[in-house]
Amino acid sequence: MFGILGVFVGMLTTLLAVGFTKEQLVQAAALTVLGGGAGLAIGRRVSPMALPQTVAALHSVVGLAAMMTSAAVVMEPEHHAGGLSNLLLATAYLGVLIGGVTFTGSIVAFLKLAGKVGSKPTILPGRHAINLGLVGTNAATMAAFMTLAPTAPAVGAALLAGNAALSCIQGWTTSAAIGGADMPVLVTVLNAYSGFALIAEGFMLDNMLLTSVGSLIGASGSILSYIMAMNRSLTNVIFGGIATNTAMEDTTKGKSVVKTNIEEVVDTLQNAESVIIVPGYGMAVAKAQYAISDMVANLRKKGIEVRFGIHPVAGRMPGQCNVLLAEAGVPYDVVLEMDEINDDFKDTDVVLVIGANDTVNPIALEPNSPIAGMPVLNVWNAKNVVVMKRGMSSGYAEVPNPLFYYPNTKMLFGDAKSSCDQLSKGLSTPEGEGK
Repeated sequence: MFGILGVFVGMLTTLLAVGFTKEQLVQAAALTVLGGGAGLAIGRRVSPMALPQTVAALHSVVGLAAMMTSAAVVMEPEHHAGGLSNLLLATAYLGVLIGGVTFTGSIVAFLKLAGKVGSKPTILPGRHAINLGLVGTNAATMAAFMTLAPTAPAVGAALLAGNAALSCIQGWTTSAAIGGADMPVLVTVLNAYSGFALIAEGFMLDNMLLTSVGSLIGASGSILSYIMAMNRSLTNVIFGGIATNTAMEDTTKGKSVVKTNIEEVVDTLQNAESVIIVPGYGMAVAKAQYAISDMVANLRKKGIEVRFGIHPVAGRMPGQCNVLLAEAGVPYDVVLEMDEINDDFKDTDVVLVIGANDTVNPIALEPNSPIAGMPVLNVWNAKNVVVMKRGMSSGYAEVPNPLFYYPNTKMLFGDAKSSCDQLSKGLSTPEGEGK
């Protein structure tokens, strides 16, 4: 509702600035119906598990709008009493640059999150040299643009178009080099970029509201990105990308997992005193949160302590698993963050890993691993670990997980919702009542 109010106030302010003529009112009404209708149609079709790619897609629209607004201001200098000042030219150029990076970067993020392209990072030969070359060319183009645009509008327009092309290429080269496990970080970085683009537009249009809002978005997005990167360098995440180190040998080759079944897991749970459930994106895909909620209720009725361990990047967007569990009625007080529960696994009887993979991968602790440095939930320290998956496919980072082959780990294959429904049913039978 605050978002809708903000857009409405922005439209009203625009009309106040240009005048309420019939033509302008018709244009505003037509664009409102067009944009509102498109937003309503998209919103109704998007499921909770598709929110990450939807956010990324909408960020691309913000970037495109920043590019078009910045270009329009330069092409219509008569709208500014002071003409094309250096401040206006600089902010217009930066608006196009940041907007272009946001536009194509968001498209890459959308394609990866939606599974339209592979989640592995695209590593170009000499990519750092390419990116530095693009930045250097952008700097030279900016200097030429600010010098020539006031006296040679056609040349200025050509230089601005070149800036748009270069920034779009930069958005692709940096985002494509980021692996699937870091997509949540990329989404927050793009959110910060959209704020920086708004700051540039605010200076360009002499609009303090845009500058203030952009500052809030840019600062909060930057802080969230830093938190999401956890103990890794944010610069390394953005310009290096996760899963770029592939030198580590796959230690899972030739090993076999131990399979289990519903009856065995029910028996293990009934004989436990403490259980921790670790959900991941697979829970969202299977829409298993309601079945999990029922299972938790049955376990708690038996006096078994049940808690949830949530990784900061569980799912593909911060807070995605928390929202789904809250939607299903899971009590807030048993849903704990990674830092709150990580030390408790060693005193836990059973851990149920439901649709999580990269966030419970022990090779993150190895210095030479593809996901080295990414904090993980230390589920292997529990007495018994049950991993619920459809099959043996790798996680979003596309790296093997040795946890599946640990001696205290058993694999329960199948759909998460169906498996949790069966577990809940088994736990609710009279034979299992009481401990």
